[in-house]
Amino acid sequence: MVAMQSSGVGNCINALGLPAAFRAPCLLLVTMRGQWGEFNPWQVHMGQAVRPALEAVGVKCYPVDKPGRGRRNLAAAADFAFNSRVSAAVLISQRVIGAKGFGQK
Repeated sequence: MVAMQSSGVGNCINALGLPAAFRAPCLLLVTMRGQWGEFNPWQVHMGQAVRPALEAVGVKCYPVDKPGRGRRNLAAAADFAFNSRVSAAVLISQRVIGAKGFGQK
């Protein structure tokens, strides 16, 4: 399993071709930025592009947008990835983890 922030997804799109080529399971845990409550405009564009970019390279996405659904979605994504040998990503929304403020009001 790989854990990263949404801004890192763009950096690893090419690398996601390896699990697909070798039919190796790959499970991603992505904490999202650029969504609800985002104060940093640099995070918005990649945050909005994460799901379409992952799906374009064949990664099945399991968004978590409400508290209490993370464990269920992570289990479903893990089952999918390891049983089908297709990459899966759990996308944890800022609504769940909270928006970063860094002192912004």
